[in-house]
Amino acid sequence: MTPGRPPRVLVDATSVPADRGGVGRYVDGLLGALGALGPDRLDLAVVAQRSDAERYRRMLPEAEVIAGPAAIAHRPARLAWEQTGLPLLAQQVGAQVLHSPFYTCPLRASCPVTVTVHDATFFTEPEHYDNTKRTFFRSAIKTSLRRAARVIVPSKATRDELIRLLDADPTRIDVAYHGVDQAAFHMPTEEEKARVRARLGLGDSGYVAFLGAKEPRKNVPNLIRGWARAVADWPHPPALVIAGGQGHDDDIDRAVAEVPSQLRLLRPGYLRYADLPGFLGGALVACYPSFGEGFGLPILEAMACGAPVLTTPRLSLPEVGGDAVAYTTEAPERIAEDLADLLHDEQRRQSLAKAGIDRAKEFTWASSAEVHVATWNRVAA
Repeated sequence: MTPGRPPRVLVDATSVPADRGGVGRYVDGLLGALGALGPDRLDLAVVAQRSDAERYRRMLPEAEVIAGPAAIAHRPARLAWEQTGLPLLAQQVGAQVLHSPFYTCPLRASCPVTVTVHDATFFTEPEHYDNTKRTFFRSAIKTSLRRAARVIVPSKATRDELIRLLDADPTRIDVAYHGVDQAAFHMPTEEEKARVRARLGLGDSGYVAFLGAKEPRKNVPNLIRGWARAVADWPHPPALVIAGGQGHDDDIDRAVAEVPSQLRLLRPGYLRYADLPGFLGGALVACYPSFGEGFGLPILEAMACGAPVLTTPRLSLPEVGGDAVAYTTEAPERIAEDLADLLHDEQRRQSLAKAGIDRAKEFTWASSAEVHVATWNRVAA
């Protein structure tokens, strides 16, 4: 790195999925904040899927944005290209640091490589993943810890688990909390709430919200069972709305089949990005009883929208929620008890909503970007 000049950093954004799930929120939020730093702080290049290239060019007018090969839209081809084409591209653009934002990285590159490892749940909660996914990501994490110049993680809990379980070198791990896009996730207007309610066909019914992937780790079946117990005796029971990707948890269908006929459960799938504030902020409670998270972006986004949040104190979730959320366990009986208490206590819900909004303001992509830049400066030097 030339003294006085920022390092040339290539960020590989080709792993961002079309549905803009967790990794998409991370990469988009980070890149937006990096672009705001300006060229005097960072010489940025980004390689993206062809479908994303123009979007990133508009977002990052001062960065070099490269469209990757068309074939890498398919995951096996992308992983193969990551090992061969990506290092070549890094060389072509003169990168002094290459950042891989989703677990995997090239085994060989002409410049130092940094990697984001989002969580250690493939080791702490192995039973919640199928064998293929568990084997792949365990191997990828071990390889990245061994090969990368430095590793970035989104929480102290993830750092501590990597050290405890994999004997990772603590001096090579940097913690960069995720942020929340306050423009996208904000206190909704009454009009935004009403639009979502109309789209979902909720009428005047209150509802409990879940937003996330339908993976076993998210504990959706026990949420369904806990909600059903919590509201079974209500004269006008609040609905449960489970939004987000389809996932692969077969137990969800079994839990749905157990729901009494007088209760209403909706599974609308993906919601439009513009509808998320109205969906989350319009809920009586946003419930997220996960078995463990590397960060817990969904609870942060719900807090930013003014939703009272009920979650578990597992892994990183207390780092994000602090005293601004309510806690339960993963068991349906406790979810039922704690959810019922919250639903019956409007004053506590209002208090949590206000505390959540205030706490969410502490998590910014600008702060995350600063940690990333410090990491890249360190390895480039």
